[in-house]
Amino acid sequence: MFRLYDFLIYCFITAYTPGANNLLSMSNAIRLGFRRSVRFNLGILAGFTVVMSICTAFSATLYSFLPKVKIVMQILGAAYMLHLAWKVWKSSNELSADGGKEASFLSGMVLQFANPKIYIYAITAMSLYILPVYHSAAPLIGFTAILSLIGASGSFAWALFGAAFCKFFSKHTKLVNAIMALLLIYCAVSLFL
Repeated sequence: MFRLYDFLIYCFITAYTPGANNLLSMSNAIRLGFRRSVRFNLGILAGFTVVMSICTAFSATLYSFLPKVKIVMQILGAAYMLHLAWKVWKSSNELSADGGKEASFLSGMVLQFANPKIYIYAITAMSLYILPVYHSAAPLIGFTAILSLIGASGSFAWALFGAAFCKFFSKHTKLVNAIMALLLIYCAVSLFL
């Protein structure tokens, strides 16, 4: 059975927690304004979609040829979620807006190929939530698109709210981090229920 709520919790926490995409998007929006940062964010979306497609193909191939890999993927996925929960719990929110020139579409796209967070996001979501239930091409393509949109939406949101997120997180860092960490722990435990 597909666990929609667990899947969405995992996706949104992963997409909206600080990472290279989100911090660079916020920094660009703080420096340049939202409109001038859109090109960079569209590059993130394009790169995200390419990387997500590659990870989906890899995960589906691995999952179909090695069915015994499911328990290994569950354990590694749960360990990653617990690690992410720990990092979120311990994270501080120190951001610096530095000057510089406008980030391009290409720089946003290329960033995705060097961003380990989205590889882990893609492989974990596919192997733990989607592949145990769906196997044909149409649902996998649909979930690839959904994962790409949710994943890239975090960078758009961080750019859109730029300075507001900085203020909110600085005032409520411990509470926000505790809630996100507890939700990640819930996701990790629910993999085995």
